[in-house]
Amino acid sequence: MSNKAVRGGSQGRRFDFVSLAPHALTVGAVFLAWQILIQPLVKRAPVEIAIRVAPGSPLAISRAAESELAAGRNDNAAALAREALARAPFDVRALRTVGLSEAQAGRTDQANDLLTLAGNWSLRDDPAHAWLIERRLRRGEYVSAFAHADTLARRRQDLWPQLFELFTVAATEDPPRALPVIANLLAGDAPWRLYYLNSLYGDLKGLRVALNLAVLLEDTSTPLKNNELHQLYAALLSHRQIDAIKAVRNRLNRPPGNRFVANGEFDDLTIPAPFQWDLIQKAGAVASIINDDDDRGDAALFVDYDGYNSAEIAKQLTLLEPGRYRFQADYKIAEGDAVGRMSWTIRCDGQEPLLSTLSVPERGKRGWETVAAEFSVPQGCSSQWLALEGRPADRRTPMIVWFDRVSVVPVGKAPG
Repeated sequence: MSNKAVRGGSQGRRFDFVSLAPHALTVGAVFLAWQILIQPLVKRAPVEIAIRVAPGSPLAISRAAESELAAGRNDNAAALAREALARAPFDVRALRTVGLSEAQAGRTDQANDLLTLAGNWSLRDDPAHAWLIERRLRRGEYVSAFAHADTLARRRQDLWPQLFELFTVAATEDPPRALPVIANLLAGDAPWRLYYLNSLYGDLKGLRVALNLAVLLEDTSTPLKNNELHQLYAALLSHRQIDAIKAVRNRLNRPPGNRFVANGEFDDLTIPAPFQWDLIQKAGAVASIINDDDDRGDAALFVDYDGYNSAEIAKQLTLLEPGRYRFQADYKIAEGDAVGRMSWTIRCDGQEPLLSTLSVPERGKRGWETVAAEFSVPQGCSSQWLALEGRPADRRTPMIVWFDRVSVVPVGKAPG
């Protein structure tokens, strides 16, 4: 055969390939389009349809294995899941199904190894983490169990009620071991922290858990925030758990227990309610804590009152023990006639005041003055409300008054 013939034959073959290329590309495009089309079916269609459309798909086989396990056909599920793993070794769904089938067969050690691996592969595999939680709890392994519960809680808000109940039951039934683990999770500032703490305030059982957690968290880098401590105090107050409030305050020293009036100098806004001043903001009566720039230059209580509307202008909770006390407060009139139009009161809930003294008792005063009075706290009055109250008249008499250095001390001791 001549060289010319060889060249001609070679050129013919090249021509044939070039002419067939568009057809090959068309076939490839059709194949890719089909693959794109069937993927949603493989993922979301009923298992029978998915396995028929893509019998060799690891995902379809894995879904079929999962369906068989749910139907109680454990051997079929295990076989299908292993086949899916042979085709896709990192298929978490298939690995989890193998693990659960081992658990159904009573081989819990093998199941534990497989499901731990599945949980490590994917933080989003909820069934694996749920099984691991139960397994760890049965063995009393709170650290591991609650770590998996934390993984679920960070993703699944709908599971919070069950997970929170799990934490609370463990903390109630086995506090020495469970409480430190829960506190450690909360100390990590988990996104579900505030919601879990709030879930504890509905009954006394939950409140006991909350009290213990408050104490444990105080020794971490993330103790209860002011709003969290406020909610705890408010819940205890609503359940009339005054002794518990005293215990928490003394243990945490928030607010410091060396003064009977918290923030009496109005310079510490970090104190949590209900010990912090609760200030009124309404028509006819406005109270705020600002600097008295004209005189002392430090923070004080600024009150703008019309003398006409009833108003509890400022108040805070106090925890005075039975005994005799001396109340004292400074005041300064800025505008108007404020004499006799406001008073300081201390009372037990629903009872007549233990103390009721005019906050501005004298006319003609323009600088800082002091008002003082003595009162007694009887037995059975475990908590009190200290309040600055308006004394309304039948006509408006606008006034602006400053207040500062509010204190209560036992009789016989100098104000601190």
